[in-house]
Amino acid sequence: TSLSPSQFLRRQQVLQLYRKILRAIRDVPAEADRRYLKDWAREEFRRNKDATEEDAIRMMITQGNMQLQELQRTLKLAKS
Repeated sequence: TSLSPSQFLRRQQVLQLYRKILRAIRDVPAEADRRYLKDWAREEFRRNKDATEEDAIRMMITQGNMQLQELQRTLKLAKS
């Protein structure tokens, strides 16, 4: 299965988002919360891995980025 250029770029965006989320989760102070969030992220991405509809994928990437920003904001507030 070869990917079209747009599918390839979309896949790169998804992988980049996944890595950013896992990196942000590392900063969560409580071990139990870290484990929960990591499992949640893994499950979300796994559940949607077979999505093929461009608009749906774009929407999921947007939602994922918003959730990432929310997590980063929360972590920043917790540190201050």
